[in-house]
Amino acid sequence: MVDHLCPVEIVEGCRLPVLRKNQEHEDEWPLAEILSVKEVSSRKLYYVHYIDFNKRLDEWVTGDRLDMKKLQFPKKEAKTPTKNGLPGSRPSSPEREVRKSLDLNVQSATAPSRGKTLPTPKRKVEAVPMATQVPPAPPVPSLPSSTEASQASVFPAVREPSTFKSREDHEPISLLTTNGNARRLIPSQPGRKRKANCGGADEMIKVLQYNNPQSASVFLPPPEDSQDSSDGIPSAPRMTGSLVSDRSHDDIVTRMKNIECIELGRHRLKPWYFSPYPQELTTLPILYLCEFCLKYLKSLKCLQRHLTKCNLRHPPGNEIYRKGTISFFEIDGRKNKTYSQNLCLLAKCFLDHKTLYYDTDPFLFYVMTEYDSKGFHIVGYFSKEKESTEDYNVACILTLPPYQRRGYGKLLIEFSYELSKVEGKTGTPEKPLSDLGLLSYRSYWSQTILEILMDLKPDNGERPQITINEISEITSVKKEDVISTLQYLNLINYYKGQYILTLSEDIVDGHERAMQKRHLRIDPKCLHFTPKDWSKRGKW
Repeated sequence: MVDHLCPVEIVEGCRLPVLRKNQEHEDEWPLAEILSVKEVSSRKLYYVHYIDFNKRLDEWVTGDRLDMKKLQFPKKEAKTPTKNGLPGSRPSSPEREVRKSLDLNVQSATAPSRGKTLPTPKRKVEAVPMATQVPPAPPVPSLPSSTEASQASVFPAVREPSTFKSREDHEPISLLTTNGNARRLIPSQPGRKRKANCGGADEMIKVLQYNNPQSASVFLPPPEDSQDSSDGIPSAPRMTGSLVSDRSHDDIVTRMKNIECIELGRHRLKPWYFSPYPQELTTLPILYLCEFCLKYLKSLKCLQRHLTKCNLRHPPGNEIYRKGTISFFEIDGRKNKTYSQNLCLLAKCFLDHKTLYYDTDPFLFYVMTEYDSKGFHIVGYFSKEKESTEDYNVACILTLPPYQRRGYGKLLIEFSYELSKVEGKTGTPEKPLSDLGLLSYRSYWSQTILEILMDLKPDNGERPQITINEISEITSVKKEDVISTLQYLNLINYYKGQYILTLSEDIVDGHERAMQKRHLRIDPKCLHFTPKDWSKRGKW
């Protein structure tokens, strides 16, 4: 309708409201950006990205869903005139002019005057140190909000150059109150590490109170690297096996979904994001995958012919866990390279914050399956580095869409921490977490920590005690994740020079209700796993 009635041509980069249905199936008109235009059967289709919405909601729409009255054309960059209007002179960009004017202002304010100068308005230039900009100390260290965490958000995207703001805008200032004095914690910076303040964590704990509501006293050491903030995001992916996506190289191709539909066993999946499958497969209406070896094929006939020759009925590798119909297989990325690459291609359809490495040698893949008479069907997986210098126990984690919201994601997370317990380490997922990954981890950490706190018993009539380090050792959850979870749950109160954990009746009731719904749990007795020392290259 828009195509015939409106002479205005919609081009890539235009922004305008687009009609879509929300979760309540009501019409809404969010602002969207046109990423691509194509013509099918003499009808134009527009690929739109809804501003401030997740990319998985991007879609092709017809012209009748566009609100042309509020069309915004992309801003064209002004052509920079030649310097002083003289041909042949080097054109100067606006940024260069601004920088030059700032330099001149600073020079005029600091340099000694030589001869006569034009009168300039007296403008006081002050360099305010960051330490003086600390607000009054709250009783509890501040925690980034869930929206900040998801934006900084197995898996915050690397900031684009055009969206850089001042440090104050991006890095939350945390305060720690010690003996009544406010002390500012320097926000962590990419590439910088501070020594962990582990010594004082046990010494400073005095009492753990239980009343009704119940409460516990815990000392909070300064967080080393905020697990949910965007401060720790590397500007480029590490080359030691990291799967963090370097978003600076995003182009229009990788911003658009390229696979229409995937058939995997008895399920048909609609991909959420771009995945680098071969170009000739992206034009197919359906991409067929063997659900056992994950090989991709272009037609149903090719799949049927492949199944007559494929002997696999479970993922390759060692089965290290089985209870009921749930099994876990450990797959070495070096020994089973083809399967690992195919698994990464499938996972990339549903993970936007991770990149794809064709070199799978540095990784182990743990695939969760559900068993029936036809074989072991893939439910989800997580990968981890064989050697992680930053205590990562998960690189990527994914539950396939048909199995989501059924407790399998939390089961994958619980299994990753069970492996860390066997290894005798504490672990944390590689950042950034996606929005769904952050929700799953937050839920798991909350339930695991509350389970421990509620099981504490008074000792000789005295209030029970526990430390952050003890919680971390029991659960294998990294200390920083324990602290951020306690802050997120708002359990911490500062009372008479000590940190008190207060478990209100609402939190206790909510936890008990959540645990009643959690039927799937990992049984450590069913785990048959022997960790390897991957520092010896012979093990690879």
